[in-house]
Amino acid sequence: MSQSASTFAMNVCQPNPESRDYLPIADHGLIGNLRTAALVSIDGSIESYCVPNFDSPSVFARILDKDKGGHFSITPIKPFTTKQNYLPNSNILQTKFLNEEGVATVTDYLPRQPSSATARPLLAWLIRRVEVIRGTMPLRVECAPAFNYARSPHTTDIDIDTSVAAAEPADSPTAPHHTAVFDSKEANLKLDLRYVAEHVLDDLPDPEVQFHYLDLEHKGHKGKGVWTEITLREGQVLTFVLRTPPEVHLPAQARPTHKTARELGVPYDKLVAGASSLRPRDDPILTKELLRELLEQTNRYWTSWIGRSTYSGSWKEAVNRSALALKLLIYEPTGAVIASPTFSLPEYIGGTRNWDYRASWIRDSSFILYALIRLGFTYEANAYMEFIFERVRTRDPDGSLKIMYTIHGESKEFPEEELWHLDGYKGSKPVRIGNGAIDHVQLDIYGELMDCIYLSQKFGRPLVRKSYEHIPLFDAVVIAHVDEPDLEVRNRHRHFTVMMWVAIDRGIRLAEKRSLPCPRRTAWYEARDRLYEDIMQKGYNKEKQFFAQSYEDLDILDSSLLIMPLVFFSTPADPRFLNTLKAVLMSPERGGLTSNGLVYRYDVSKTDDGVGGEEGTFCLCTLWCIEALARAGEYDRAMLNKAVAMFEDFLQYGNHLGLCTEEISAAGDALGNAVQGFTHVTLISAAYNLSRMGAKTRG
Repeated sequence: MSQSASTFAMNVCQPNPESRDYLPIADHGLIGNLRTAALVSIDGSIESYCVPNFDSPSVFARILDKDKGGHFSITPIKPFTTKQNYLPNSNILQTKFLNEEGVATVTDYLPRQPSSATARPLLAWLIRRVEVIRGTMPLRVECAPAFNYARSPHTTDIDIDTSVAAAEPADSPTAPHHTAVFDSKEANLKLDLRYVAEHVLDDLPDPEVQFHYLDLEHKGHKGKGVWTEITLREGQVLTFVLRTPPEVHLPAQARPTHKTARELGVPYDKLVAGASSLRPRDDPILTKELLRELLEQTNRYWTSWIGRSTYSGSWKEAVNRSALALKLLIYEPTGAVIASPTFSLPEYIGGTRNWDYRASWIRDSSFILYALIRLGFTYEANAYMEFIFERVRTRDPDGSLKIMYTIHGESKEFPEEELWHLDGYKGSKPVRIGNGAIDHVQLDIYGELMDCIYLSQKFGRPLVRKSYEHIPLFDAVVIAHVDEPDLEVRNRHRHFTVMMWVAIDRGIRLAEKRSLPCPRRTAWYEARDRLYEDIMQKGYNKEKQFFAQSYEDLDILDSSLLIMPLVFFSTPADPRFLNTLKAVLMSPERGGLTSNGLVYRYDVSKTDDGVGGEEGTFCLCTLWCIEALARAGEYDRAMLNKAVAMFEDFLQYGNHLGLCTEEISAAGDALGNAVQGFTHVTLISAAYNLSRMGAKTRG
């Protein structure tokens, strides 16, 4: 979908907070600040938000429980339609409400300032700017947090706000300015909701806000929220700021007013500046000038960042949006890249495949690095590699790695837990936090790891001896276990071997390309070649003519094997691989895995993976299929044409903003966690190689 057309219109009935149902997963945009992220629905609700980090407990999780999950909504009171878009080349999200009487926009973002030694500290604020640009619009605002995944109680107080500059003009009476404070001692977290009122037309007053307590105990909430109803006229603006307040409590006199400025005989703006200098740097006086500055700086941050992309191929808008989405998944303090900022969204509505992906997977590493390098984002690539190498340096005593790590780099702090008190998206239970797969033995991760290191030294920062010292240990682990099955699925061990071949192959390449020591060179070559022959003999179903899921399941077709030419295990023109590709492209009714131009990982009715239930088509596998077709298209133009058609079709399954989830249902609905990083990095790779193959065949 063209990014310039990335808006979405929807008919919405008159809002009724008591009966609002779940919205489609695709009907959400994502905002973030490289610490955490929030989902914003097309009807103006913050549906998912964890504070202060990606993997922190949620304070809003309405998308997982419409009644008690917690939300922060800004919605018209009268019937309306809605449109949603990002600002051009930015991660600032705008939601527009329209009806015959008026038009209002809600601009949502988490502030980011351009890096500078003199810049203020990162403000952990969620900012929602509401402006009416035509007519009038009555709006209802509700802020109802549910701390610690809706498990912990909290108190709510509406207090005088001493952090907001007084309104203008100076001689007009103003109502007391209030803030709502939500305090959960059990969750060890406090939030406050503040606002700034202003007008952009001279003949208008500032809008007034009065918070009221919102009791949702009958829905299962463990503390009160707040609500307000306001009617904004054209030119009136309200900006709401939700934040973690500082521990320092300043007296009411700390709020600068125009009256105080007159009494002191100083300009009001200087009084504000003086008051701000007495406050903590993360608690500045809240002014309309500050908020405009934050909006401008945040937008400049995003546009400057994407402006550094070196991509010049086709589908540039889709690639740029994928890059911006990927950037939102980076945890800046460590360089980790999470698989998704959401948790427990179902792979099948009503099913049990509901996982928490707020961690960094080793299996994603080479694909993430490849995407960053191909787009020219070397800073992010190097930071991510440093995160990976730190995990290498602190590996387990036996030399092994975990399949995933938390964003902080831990390997033991992500226990899986089922939250049965939450309804789950459209009743999809259980809701899970953490991921029990962190303790699984999956030997294929060494393939992704070694490929990542190989790509890094080839296209990024050269490999130094200190880092290389660890490489022989990993190949030793792989070679020692090369004949053993692993736990790719949850219920039993099987042989998944292609990425083990990649691990040994990349170790050899690193040694050869950089002339590095390789004392067991002969053993490495023997292990790699023997594994190759084993896969060809034991992993290929000669009767059905396709590479099988594992040695143990020769009748099971698995589209993840389409990665073979991408990792150079086979050429894209190898007859055995082409037979596998053609088998995958058949419909499920004919024994294949492709439906509506989208590809399933495998047929869950034919194999027991220990989870049960159904799932949708995998976006990742669809894009691997497209890239495999593109590479085969160098030798067969028809396959390249099919790859282009499939890719164009796949882009239509992205949502109105160009964002992708993990899976797609048979009806074309988004499934699984959103936004899915693996999907976006694979989209970048597919676009890059489709463009490259197209240019090569034209040349």
